[in-house]
Amino acid sequence: MMQNSILTLFQALPSFRRIAVWITAIAMATLTISCTAQTPESIDGISFVATRNPIDQTDVQPLLDYNADYAAVIPYGFMRDLSSPEVIYNTDRQWWGETKEGVEKTIELFHTDGLKVMLKPQIWIWRGEYTGNIQLENAQQWKQLEDSYSQYILDYAQVAQDQNVEMLCIATELDSFVDQRRDYWMELIKKIKAIYQGKITYAGNWDSYKNVHFWDQMDYIGVDAYFPLSDQKTPDSTTIANNWKKWKLELSTLSRKHDKQILFAEYGYISADYAGKEPWKNADETREVNNDAQQILLQGMYDNVWNEDWFAGGFLWKHHAEESRRGFAKRFTPQGKPAAQTVAEAYKKYE
Repeated sequence: MMQNSILTLFQALPSFRRIAVWITAIAMATLTISCTAQTPESIDGISFVATRNPIDQTDVQPLLDYNADYAAVIPYGFMRDLSSPEVIYNTDRQWWGETKEGVEKTIELFHTDGLKVMLKPQIWIWRGEYTGNIQLENAQQWKQLEDSYSQYILDYAQVAQDQNVEMLCIATELDSFVDQRRDYWMELIKKIKAIYQGKITYAGNWDSYKNVHFWDQMDYIGVDAYFPLSDQKTPDSTTIANNWKKWKLELSTLSRKHDKQILFAEYGYISADYAGKEPWKNADETREVNNDAQQILLQGMYDNVWNEDWFAGGFLWKHHAEESRRGFAKRFTPQGKPAAQTVAEAYKKYE
């Protein structure tokens, strides 16, 4: 009855008054929505370093302390050099956390405590050579590598399916391999999807992700986000914000082109001087410990990127469960540094 009376009064108003009422109502509704809207959800992930020995539930709690909702599990495959056509993996000589047994147990532990998982098999080349520079001598060797890599990634695609893993990263920073063997990658993606039913991505490096030809086949555009941001010993927030503008335009443009969100498959900064200059590098002996640089750069990323609508979230590089691996004062891990609280606060904000 009340609604009918209001409608009668509204219809009795002159037309221009009715328009004014409608405009006011729409404005009030918009204001209400904006005031009650929550901060956009994101993937708040931590890259978990595989362990030498079995872990238990106590090793999961530190990831929860970051307010993380995802963890990346990384079973490395190894190549002897840039011209080797074989991926070696799941051997008795590897750490427990890099074997299929260890991977499965780690995933189970994470799932038990409510953490989602991105399984991220990736190649390590002896002496830390950049995987994007793989070069083989002939077509026969490329075919050998294709067969070897297929076995490696399809084995872990099956693990991902069997363990109900939420996301699978099909490769990391394989610039030359992806570019030179395009047909292979399209066929491999079909084989992966025939086994694994969850979401997939690929981790392209910050300076080459735009060249990947199969983004339309992925659920996310994965980027290892080591974008240069500052030449300063200790960067300031204004410099960081200004320098993110270029990279944000580049990222958002590709996101719109493919109608896919951007996922930082890796991101992070070392705790040393000039951490924002070449963020993909570890510090040498000439650079001093600088926890402020790491903290400021991480905060700058959260402030400038994490609330963008084209952005899905990311995986911080990286967390060590074993105490013997934590003593890297200048390295990427935020453990025992002010940056740990910065991560936890940001992940709480965007959970």
